[in-house]
Amino acid sequence: MSKILGRNHKYFFLSFLVLFFLGGRPVEFGQESTFFQGFLIQKPVIRIALGLDLEDVLIHASSGMKIYQAAESYKLLAEDVAEVQVKGHKEPLTEKFLIQVVQTRRREEADKVAGALRPRITRSVTVSEGKDEKLEGVFQVRVGDFLTRGEALSFIKGIAALGYPEAWIIRQEVTRGASKPQWVMIGGRLVDLNEESSLYLIPSNPQSYLTYDGKNYRGIFILRGSSRGTLLVNVLNLEDYLKGVVPGELSPYLFGEIEALKAQAVAARTYALKNLGQFSDLGFDLYATPQSQVYDGMSVEHPLSTRAVKETEGEVAVFEGNLINALYTSTCGGATENAEEIFEGSPVPYLRSVECVMENERSFSFQTTRRLPAYFEGGANVSAKMAVLAALGAFVPGNDPEWFRKPVSGEEVADWILKTSAVAGKKASITVAPGPLTPVAYARLIRDAFGWGERIQTLVGKSEAEHATKDVPGLAAEDRPLLAYFLISGIFSRSAASQSGAEIERAEAVVALSRVLGLSRDLFHRGHLKALENGTFLVTEDGQLRSIPVEADPYLLRSMDGAASFVSTLDLEAGDPVQWLERDGRVTLVQASSIPLSNILDQPSQYHNWQIRIRREDLELRLNQFYPIGKLMDLVPQKRGASRRVVELSIVGQEGRALVKGLKIRQVLNLRDNLFVIDRETDAEGRVTHFLFSGKGWGHGVGLCQVGAFRMAQKGALYTDILKKYYLGIQIEKRK
Repeated sequence: MSKILGRNHKYFFLSFLVLFFLGGRPVEFGQESTFFQGFLIQKPVIRIALGLDLEDVLIHASSGMKIYQAAESYKLLAEDVAEVQVKGHKEPLTEKFLIQVVQTRRREEADKVAGALRPRITRSVTVSEGKDEKLEGVFQVRVGDFLTRGEALSFIKGIAALGYPEAWIIRQEVTRGASKPQWVMIGGRLVDLNEESSLYLIPSNPQSYLTYDGKNYRGIFILRGSSRGTLLVNVLNLEDYLKGVVPGELSPYLFGEIEALKAQAVAARTYALKNLGQFSDLGFDLYATPQSQVYDGMSVEHPLSTRAVKETEGEVAVFEGNLINALYTSTCGGATENAEEIFEGSPVPYLRSVECVMENERSFSFQTTRRLPAYFEGGANVSAKMAVLAALGAFVPGNDPEWFRKPVSGEEVADWILKTSAVAGKKASITVAPGPLTPVAYARLIRDAFGWGERIQTLVGKSEAEHATKDVPGLAAEDRPLLAYFLISGIFSRSAASQSGAEIERAEAVVALSRVLGLSRDLFHRGHLKALENGTFLVTEDGQLRSIPVEADPYLLRSMDGAASFVSTLDLEAGDPVQWLERDGRVTLVQASSIPLSNILDQPSQYHNWQIRIRREDLELRLNQFYPIGKLMDLVPQKRGASRRVVELSIVGQEGRALVKGLKIRQVLNLRDNLFVIDRETDAEGRVTHFLFSGKGWGHGVGLCQVGAFRMAQKGALYTDILKKYYLGIQIEKRK
C-alpha cells in the first residue's frame, strides 16, 4: 500500500498540471478559455494521440516554441527554440495471445460466462470493458495469456467444446524493459524522457503552429515517456480539431457539397464528445487514426470543410437528450445495418438499418425541337460534335440535311474558323486561297488561325509523319507532318484524308473544327443539377450554386457508352451530373449520361460493387491464424442482417468448425464489408480451388453513409435531413 501511495504522490504534480490545463471540469462550449503559460486554447479542449512508440521524432515550430518539463518539479527548459528532436531505441516489444470467448453489452452476462468458465479451465479468465470498440459499454470475456499462437490454437478447441464456438484468438503487444532510455535534444542540450516526465511544447505566439511528420498542427504538444515508448499528444480546441478531421473523413475535393460536409462535421463533433476520455489512462482522448477519427491537422484544412465546421459550431446529435455514438461508414452498399448485428450487444435505437435511397425525389424535364441530322464518319454518328459549334455560335447550320453534305466554300470556312478561334480565346486572321478546299488546304488554315506551326514541327517526327500518311496519294513532302498531326490527333478521319484531292463537305469541316476546339480548350461546364425552375438552370459547379437562364430551344443530348445522341426530352433528377455549354450568359446545350438503373444513393462510389478472388490455400492460411480448422473445406453464411450483410458465418475445416459473428467476419476474411455472396471455383475433381467474394460497400456499414450523405446533398437535402435519415429519432442541439 505504501508503494502505491508513494507512486501516486509522485504523479500528483502531473495530475495537477493536467487538471489546471484542462480546467478540471466537464466539457463545455462558450467563450471561456484555458491558458497555459500565456497560450490560449478555447474550451472545449481535446487531446489527440499523434503517435505511440515513437522513435526519431522531429518537431518544428513555425516561429519558435517554449519547452516546459513537468515531473516531480516544473521548470522552463527553453525559451525560444525552432525544433525538438527525440532519439533513442524503442523498448523491445513481444506479443501475447488471448482467446476472446464472448463479448456482450451486459456486464452481468459477461460475469456469468466468466464464472462458469473459471472452474472448468486452468487458464485465467478476465472480464474487461473494450476501449477500442466503436460502441461503448461492450464487455469482453477473455482467456489467457498464451505466449504463442499455436498454444492458443490448441486451447481454443477445448473452449469450443464447452459451448463457445465463436471464440477467436486475438493478439496483443507486450512491453518488456527498455534496452536504452530515450532522450530529447533541445537547443543542443540533452534531456532524459522517461515514464515520470512530460514535456510541454508551446508555440511562442498564438499565430504559430507546430509541425510533426510533415504536418502542421494547431494548439500545443505534450511529449511523454511511457512503457510503450514516446507518446506525442496534440492538445487543442475541439472546433480546431474538427477542421482537420472533416476533410480527412470526407474529402471536400471529391465530395464538395457543403451540406454533406456539415453533416460530417456534426457527426465527427458528436463522436468526439461522446468518446472524450476513452484513452485517459494513456493520457489522451482519441487517436488521430481510423481507430477513432482520421485527423491530419492544419495540413488538410480546406475552405469548404472549415466553413462546414464553423456553420455548425457546437452542434451535436442527441437521442433523448444524450449524445449519440455517431458512427459512420464510407459506402453502405445500399443499406446500413443494425448496430448489434455488427458490434454485437444490445440494439441501439438510433443505429438501425435504413435503405440508402432518397425519399421524394425531385425530377425535372427539358424539352426541345432542335437537333441536327445524322452524319456518319467511320460508322459513328458525329452530329453531336457539330452541335457544340452551333451551340457556341461558331456556325449556323442549314435546315436541309443535304446542306451538310455539300462542299464548303472558302468564305464559309473562314468565318467558322475565325469564330471558333475567338471562342478559344485566340485572335486570328487568315487568307483563303482560291480553288477547292482540300483536307490539306483546310489543315493549313486551321494551323495558321490557331498558331499550331511550332506544335506540329515539335510533336510530329519525320518517320511518324511518313508512316501516318503513307496511304495518302499525291501528298507533298512538306505537307506530310501537317496532315499526319491532324490524322494522329483524330481531327481528320483516315477515310477523309485519303481523298487528298477531294473537296471537304460542310459537315466534315464542322466536325473537324469541333475537335480542334476540344484540343484547344474544354468549354463544357460540369456540375450537378439542383433544379429547373421557370426556364432557369440551378446547378452546382466547383462547389458553387449557379443560376443560369436556359435558351428557349437548347440542344439536348444523352450520352451512352461514350457516344452522345440528340433527344427531344431530357428527364433528370435533382443531383444528377450534367454538362452544358453557355453563350451570352445562357445555356445553349445540355448533356447528361444515360439514365441510371439504380436509385441507391451511394451507387457512384467505386466501392459500391467489388469482387475479390482468393485461393483456397491462401484463405486457409489466414483463417488458421484465428481458428484451428486445419484444411479449409467451406464457408457458409448462417445469418444475414436487415441490410443482407452476413452477420454469422460458419467456417468449416477438416479439423474443426468456427462460428464468426459481426465485424469479426470482415476482419477474419480481410474483406471490405460484410455485404457479400460467395461463389466457389472447383477443379476437375470438384475440389474448391478459389473463393470468389462479390460484395458491396466499404466499412462496418453502421450509421451515416458518407457517400450517401454526399448524394443527398447533391439532391438538395439539408445537413439536418441527412443526419436524421441515418440516425433515427435524433435531434440536433447546439451546446453552449
